[in-house]
Amino acid sequence: MIRLAGMTSIFPDMTLDEGLAALSRHGYQGLEPRVEWKHRSGIEASLSAAERREVRRKVEGAGLTVCAVATSVRAAEADPDARAKQMRDLDTYIDLAADLGAPYVRTFGGPRPRDRELKYVIDYVAAAYAGVLDHAADRGVVVLMETHDDWSHSSEVAAVVERLGHPNFRVLWDIMHPQRMMEKPQETFGVIGHLTRHLHAHDGIYSDGGTRVEMRPLGTGVFDHATPLRLLDDAGFDGFFSVEVIHAPGSEHDAEGVLRQYAEAFRAMMGR
Repeated sequence: MIRLAGMTSIFPDMTLDEGLAALSRHGYQGLEPRVEWKHRSGIEASLSAAERREVRRKVEGAGLTVCAVATSVRAAEADPDARAKQMRDLDTYIDLAADLGAPYVRTFGGPRPRDRELKYVIDYVAAAYAGVLDHAADRGVVVLMETHDDWSHSSEVAAVVERLGHPNFRVLWDIMHPQRMMEKPQETFGVIGHLTRHLHAHDGIYSDGGTRVEMRPLGTGVFDHATPLRLLDDAGFDGFFSVEVIHAPGSEHDAEGVLRQYAEAFRAMMGR
């Protein structure tokens, strides 16, 4: 069954207790902390062992689960030293996820060099991930590469996953980005549906002459979320549809309104 989760980026100024209460009010079952952005919920790799236990106690006490830890790790860094630093960071986030009871860690491919053939880049990206996957397996965590940025085409992410062939490395399907690359959801599902373990949701429209995407309530933008949900549900997908609406800390925003609208639209799409 597909379940609903929310990222802390929706409510960056809420404490953990406040965020959990808001998620519970609107029927969410999962929390996805976005680390590195100094959200008031305070979930970061710097937490002590005792603090991690307390976070997990609070989340589970609210009837939720930490469904994934969302990081900024970028595996396609062209410089080998920078790439190695990203993987060292990933090691710390694998430990954080394991301590919080989260099965997944989100990573990006990130910008890739334009002066190298894609095959070469896939080779070194796969090699970078390979260095952390035994640790992930030991901790019971699956590392996810997201369809995002220079890796928005599903076939490119699938190529890295298939190159590795490791059970602790799979795909996070950000539903919007492959559609930005003109992939139809049915096409994306055919490439990565069987590899997908987690979903990110954010609807929007093209604005300013196509120079940017402006966020909109779920179901009112140009990105089809209903079809991927139907395809995955029919295939027996058992994971989270995680709302990734980003509000900057200290900005004016309506976190409650986003949580309410996305929950209602999700339930309508799922026929619940």
